[in-house]
Amino acid sequence: MGGRKRALLVGINYPGTKAELKGCHNDVDRMHRCLVDRFGFDEEDIRVLSDKDRSGPQPTGANIRRALARLVADARPGDFLFFHYSGHGTRLPAETGQHDDTGYDECIVPSDMNLITDQDFRELVQKVPDGCLFTIVSDSCHSGGLLDSAKEQIGNSTKQNKTQSREPEERPDSGSGSGFRSFLKETVRDVFESEGIRIPHSRHGHSQHGGDDQDEAYEQPSGDGRTKNRSLPLSTLIEMLKEQTGKDDIDVGSIRMTLFNIFGDDASPKIKKFMKVMLGKFHQGQSGEHGGGGGGVMGMVGALAQEFLKAKLEGNEEEAFKPALEQEVHSVDEVYAGTKAWAPNNGILISGCQTNQTSADATTPKGVSFGALSNAIQTILADKHGKVTNKDLVMKAREMLSKQGYTQQPGLYCSDEHVHVAFIC
Repeated sequence: MGGRKRALLVGINYPGTKAELKGCHNDVDRMHRCLVDRFGFDEEDIRVLSDKDRSGPQPTGANIRRALARLVADARPGDFLFFHYSGHGTRLPAETGQHDDTGYDECIVPSDMNLITDQDFRELVQKVPDGCLFTIVSDSCHSGGLLDSAKEQIGNSTKQNKTQSREPEERPDSGSGSGFRSFLKETVRDVFESEGIRIPHSRHGHSQHGGDDQDEAYEQPSGDGRTKNRSLPLSTLIEMLKEQTGKDDIDVGSIRMTLFNIFGDDASPKIKKFMKVMLGKFHQGQSGEHGGGGGGVMGMVGALAQEFLKAKLEGNEEEAFKPALEQEVHSVDEVYAGTKAWAPNNGILISGCQTNQTSADATTPKGVSFGALSNAIQTILADKHGKVTNKDLVMKAREMLSKQGYTQQPGLYCSDEHVHVAFIC
């Protein structure tokens, strides 16, 4: 039978905010029942973090990170670990002009906006002992790259930068210029759309349910109810950070710095490493040696960064930057999107969509809400009582979502040996 089975389930509906979703609590409730009834988990080995009950522990960045760390720290060879996330996803552009396979940091969005990045997940999986399997289901937008550097078995997220750029008329180039221009176009579109102004785009083949990029209309009525996508546009993220902090000077070029400023020691380790390197660059007076084409932080989006650092440095530098200064940074590459040295062997990621796609949050005419991927997983498992492999599950989910009119394509990221193992355990 093997070792213990332990799970963390996170469902965030962001009630009362601009980013409100409907189906995430239901996704987690259904998965909870499934873990107990089908997979034999004990109730006491399942931790749930959700914003359904405001009196309990909330799914903040710090709480999710601590719960994940505990899950992994207690793991032994032969154990099965499972993490299901249902909520918003977002993508941070590389503020440094550096790129990973997808050109962005893919993140999940906790209830307090304290983002958890793809590299955070990779570093977490790196701590999983050999002989222990950690399965991650992320029913969120841009989830294709969430387990940084994991081998893509089903999907095309890591091929996108090499084969297509965001706009058909632009060719990808090796510097950060084209990517940054595309990113600015997307940001401008986001800003308009957050004000309810719809801008048509040149990409074709969109369906009404979920799909490419976060510039898709945020909520759409359809014959079978309503769908809303689970992408948090950067413009909305910035707006929510402004509300939370009371600061008006947050902009695209200073999101990571803002997150560090608000959350300090509770910020993502990658954010803290980023700050340590930025502080070093600032002190050295460098101006974008990395990234080519005037890329670096002190170049393209440097003004905000410099103002921010100056303001912080007027206080007690040791105190203000302590969480960052305590981080070990072995190479500057670590703070940029993507280091290729190591691939996570003990982690399996099933993503709701590709990294440039949105995942759907759907509500039926009867008022039942769910995430499209979570619903597909439950339907497939209910139909088949025997073993369902990771590959079978993702291929069947793709087929089912396509038939239902969704354009999002679930992905599978894991080492070759885990493609055909049973989902979860």
